[in-house]
Amino acid sequence: MDAKTAKTKNAKLTVGDNSWDFPIYDGTIGPSVIDISKLYAATGQFTYDPGFTSTGSCESKITYIDGDEGILLYRGYPIEQLAEHGDFLETCYLLLYGELPTPSQKAEFDYTVTRHTMVHEQMSRFLQGFRRDAHPMAILVGSVGALSAFYHDSTDISDPVQRMIASIRMIAKVPTLSAMAYKYSIGQPFVYPKNELDYSSNFLRMCFAVPCEEYKVNPVLARAMDRIFILHADHEQNASTSTVRLAGSSGANPFACIAAGCACLWGPAHGGANEAALKMLAEIGTPERIPEYVKRAKDKNDSFRLMGFGHRVYKNYDPRAKIMQKTCHEVLAELGIKDDPLLDVAMELERIALHDEYFIEKKLYPNIDFYSGITLKAMGFPTTMFTVLFALARTVGWIGQWKEMIEDPNQKIGRPRQLYTGATSRDYIPMSRRK
Repeated sequence: MDAKTAKTKNAKLTVGDNSWDFPIYDGTIGPSVIDISKLYAATGQFTYDPGFTSTGSCESKITYIDGDEGILLYRGYPIEQLAEHGDFLETCYLLLYGELPTPSQKAEFDYTVTRHTMVHEQMSRFLQGFRRDAHPMAILVGSVGALSAFYHDSTDISDPVQRMIASIRMIAKVPTLSAMAYKYSIGQPFVYPKNELDYSSNFLRMCFAVPCEEYKVNPVLARAMDRIFILHADHEQNASTSTVRLAGSSGANPFACIAAGCACLWGPAHGGANEAALKMLAEIGTPERIPEYVKRAKDKNDSFRLMGFGHRVYKNYDPRAKIMQKTCHEVLAELGIKDDPLLDVAMELERIALHDEYFIEKKLYPNIDFYSGITLKAMGFPTTMFTVLFALARTVGWIGQWKEMIEDPNQKIGRPRQLYTGATSRDYIPMSRRK
C-alpha cells in the first residue's frame, strides 16, 4: 500500500497569524506521519530534529518495530518465528523479495548464493596490503568497497538485473571476506568456501578450519550462528541503514553503499555494543560484585554505565534478546561450559534488571547485545570480530533497503537542513591587519 493513498486528515501548523495544513498519512501499522516535505516551500522554515528521532525519512515495506510492545517483524513475520523455524537464507529471500520462498525458489536461491561465495583471487593480494595487526573491521570496510573494482558488471544501478546480481554477490561474498579478515588478523591461511555446506556452516569452516586437519562443523554451533544472523539481518532505519540509503540516494554503486554502512556500524554506539557489554561483564567479574556496579549505574555522578541494557527503540524486552538467551544456553551446554563466570554475572544482572524498580521505571531491559557477546566468545570469536559478524548479517538488510530506495519513484538525494548558529556575514581581513 502506498502511503500517499492512505491520507486520513490534515495537521494544522500555526505560526503567528499564519496557518498551513499538511497531510497526515497512515501506514499499515504503527504511528501516522505528518508530511512536511512542502514545509519550507510553504513557510520558509525547517523543522529541528537532532538525530532524526521524530522524522520518517522514507516509506518502507521491509521491517516494522514496535518498541513499546517489544515487537520486530520482517515483512510482517515475527522475528521469533523466523529464528525458530527458518534459516538465514530464507530470511534473506524474504527481505529481498517480500515473501517466503516456495521449496523450488528456496533451492534455487540457496544454489545461486552458494555458487557466488568465492571472491576474485586478487582479493587475497589486496588484503596483504593491510598491516598484519589491522582490525578485521577495517579490513572489511576496505574490501567491501573494493568489490566495485573487481565486479564492474554489476554497478549500473539503473539496470534491475545488475542490481540483483550485485545483491546476490554481496550476500554470498561478505561471509568470505569476513572470514578472510579474521584469518589475516591471526596470521592463518585463507580457507576457500565449500559448496556442499550451508551458509552458516560454510562461514564457520572458513573461520576455524586449518589446512593441516579436517574440520567438522558442529551443527549446534552452526544453528546458533544462523540464528544470530537472522536476528541481526535488519532493524528498520537505524544509523547504518540510514547511511546506506543516504549514500545510495546520490547514485553511488551498491558496493560503495554497503561499505558506507559497514563504516557506520563500526561505531561503538551501534555495532560495537555487544563487545562493550562483554567487557563490562568481565569488569564486574563475579555475581557478588553486582550490587556495587548497580549502585554505580544509578549514581548520576558516576561515569559507569551498564552496557547491554535498554535500547534506543525498544522500551520493552528486546524480542531478539529472548531468542539470544536461549541460543546462548544451547551453545554453552554443547561446548560443556557449565560454570561460565560471565554467564553467571549476566544471569544475575538480568534477574535484578527485571525486578529492580530503578530498571523497571527507566525500562532498562536486557537487549540482544547482552547475550550475543557471551555466545560469540564461547564459539571462539575474538571481540574484534563481533562487529564484523554484525555487518555480515546486516548486509542483506542494507541491500534490501537500498534496493527498495532505488526502486522508489519518489526517491531523491538526501539533503538534511540545519539550524545555523555561526558567525553572520563578515569581510575578509588581510593578514597584515590581523592582531
